[in-house]
Amino acid sequence: MSDPDLLARVLYRDGLMLVIDKPAGLPVHARPGTKKGEGAPSLENYFHQLRFGLPRDPALAHRLDRDTTGCLVLGRHPKALRKLHKLFLEGRIEKTYWAICRGVPEKLSGAIDVALKKGTERAGWKMSAAAPGDEGAMTAVTTYRTLKTMDGLSFIEAKPKTGRTHQIRVHLSAIGAPILGDPLYGDLTKEERAGPIMLHARRVVVPISKNREPVTVEAPPPAWMAAMLARFDARA
Repeated sequence: MSDPDLLARVLYRDGLMLVIDKPAGLPVHARPGTKKGEGAPSLENYFHQLRFGLPRDPALAHRLDRDTTGCLVLGRHPKALRKLHKLFLEGRIEKTYWAICRGVPEKLSGAIDVALKKGTERAGWKMSAAAPGDEGAMTAVTTYRTLKTMDGLSFIEAKPKTGRTHQIRVHLSAIGAPILGDPLYGDLTKEERAGPIMLHARRVVVPISKNREPVTVEAPPPAWMAAMLARFDARA
C-alpha cells in the first residue's frame, strides 16, 4: 500500500493525546526483535507526521490488529502516555467495535466470559478459548448486542472489558458469529474469508482530564464496511 497520510486521519487532538483513524493493512508496530528500518513497514514509521510542533513522535497507547480499522489512541509525550496506559490498564477507557458476522447469536445480547490463551502459528500468534485453570489462560470479557440481522448475517456492537489479543474475534466466533473476512477464527468458507475483515474500532471514550468531560471520538467505517452496513439499512 502507499504511504498513509496520517494528518488526514486525525480525528482528535489536544495537548496530551491524538486519536487517529487507523487504516487497514498496516500493523501498528514492527514485529518484536525487528531493528529500526528493517522488516515490513508499520504505522509507527509514519508517526513523525503527527508531531504538531513537539520534539518527538507520539506513541501508541494501545494496539489494533493489522487489518482492523478505526480509533487508535496515541500519547503525545511520555507523561501523557503513562496516564493513558494507566487508564487502559484500569479499564477506564471505553472501546466500542462494530463487526459484521456470519451467523446470528442465540442470545442477541449479553456478556462473553471466555478465557483466552496464546499458541504459536507460522503466520503469527493465534489465540484460543481456554478453561480458567488452564496454563496460560487469561481472563477475557466482552459485552455485545446485535444491532441488525439480515440473511444469516449479524451487525454486532462489541465492547471489550479486557484487552487480550484478538479478543473480539475469538469471542464472537465462540457464540456462533465469526467476523466476515477473518483469516483465522470461525467456521467460514473460503469466500467469507477472502474480503477485508469486517471489524472496526468505532468509538473510544477517554477520561483524560479530571476537570472536564471524557473525550468521545468516533471513526467512520471504511468504504467496504459502509457498503455492507447499507445493506442492513444501518446508518454509519
